[in-house]
Amino acid sequence: MRDHPIRPDHGEDHPMPRPEDTTAPAAPASAAPSGDPVAGDAPLAGVAPAGPPASPAPLPARPAEIPPRAPQRRPATPARRGPADPVKSLMHHHRDLCERAVSPLEIAAGLEAHGLTDRTAARYRHRDVFALAEELYARTPARPAGSAVAVPPPPGPDTEARAGWTLLALLPGAACLATAGLLLVTEGALGGGARATVIVTGALLACLALRFCLARGPLRAPEGAGRAGMYACWLLSFAVYGEELIAQVVSGGPDGPWEAAPAPLLGLTAAVAPAAWCAHFFTVQAHRKLTGSRALEEFGAGVRPLLLAAVVLFLCALLPLLFLADLGLGGTGTPVSAAALGVLLFLARLLAAHGLPEPGAVALAAACAVEAAAPALVLAGRLPGLEPLARPVHALVAAGGPGAVPALACGAAALGLLLHASAALSRASAHTHPHTGA
Repeated sequence: MRDHPIRPDHGEDHPMPRPEDTTAPAAPASAAPSGDPVAGDAPLAGVAPAGPPASPAPLPARPAEIPPRAPQRRPATPARRGPADPVKSLMHHHRDLCERAVSPLEIAAGLEAHGLTDRTAARYRHRDVFALAEELYARTPARPAGSAVAVPPPPGPDTEARAGWTLLALLPGAACLATAGLLLVTEGALGGGARATVIVTGALLACLALRFCLARGPLRAPEGAGRAGMYACWLLSFAVYGEELIAQVVSGGPDGPWEAAPAPLLGLTAAVAPAAWCAHFFTVQAHRKLTGSRALEEFGAGVRPLLLAAVVLFLCALLPLLFLADLGLGGTGTPVSAAALGVLLFLARLLAAHGLPEPGAVALAAACAVEAAAPALVLAGRLPGLEPLARPVHALVAAGGPGAVPALACGAAALGLLLHASAALSRASAHTHPHTGA
């Protein structure tokens, strides 16, 4: 028996059709058994199978496809030329300031004291110094309770310290008052040499007392006053002898010795104590504003009225003292020039006490220049062709007397210094200096 069934094509074997073939060779019906076809035989074309068609084997369920993992794209970061975190580097640079600060405003004051401005804060990606200080305060880890650094107490009611600098502030006025009283009592009894000795001794004592007074208390300048002391000596000397000098120069002189007017000097030295108390008032109130404010603008808006109030209080105390000194020494003049000089000296010392001596020295120097230029212009006007130089001084003296020249010089300088102080002292950095005994 043959391996393959006999096909009608004379026994020639043909290869089995591939699955993709659409037609296959026909086979006789008798060659197929009644049952299932022989394994390996292809179904005959055109003949229906004997039994029901076999259902195709079910395909295995295809596992759910895992979506391919999308590649994570790194954000394109521009190349940095500086440190990765500029605020962190600034925090390390001012680490002590940030750790001992109790509020962001104190950090802002310290940053301003180190020269950081709003333009500098923009380089650290902040709109102003206060916003930068807030981030520094938030990112600085808090100190442990046991390692807290002792912060100097704010200016407050220290009775012993206030009594000490108040007593020192009274000494310059007391020295001048004692000298003036001794001269009045011994008038006609002492000769010219003895009276000069008394005057020089009293002046030295007053200067020594003033130096001790300015070395501590609310008028102490932590960074010194620069050349302000030299300019102040010129202005005080001009307050004593300047009006008589101008009067003689305008009238065609000078003709002989100048008569001294000690009343302005006595009133100004007596006003040192009110000046110290007005400076103490401003320092304490400004510190309270600093600790209670939440923004630099708020602090500045609150300090400007305090400065104006301190100046007005000092002027209200200075005018009666000048009037009493002039009345006690037999004068009849209005102490306008001495009052302007007192306000100028007070503002210059207040700025120096807050670490800003340069503006006060410049204002004092400007007043000295005007006072020195007045008699120089009058003398220069006597030369041929230079008469117009003396006309402003002659007009000023004719309108207000010889005292109008120092009044104009000191008044203009005081007004300009007041405008500058209202801006400088409204910054938080001006109130970071310690005030001993304030």
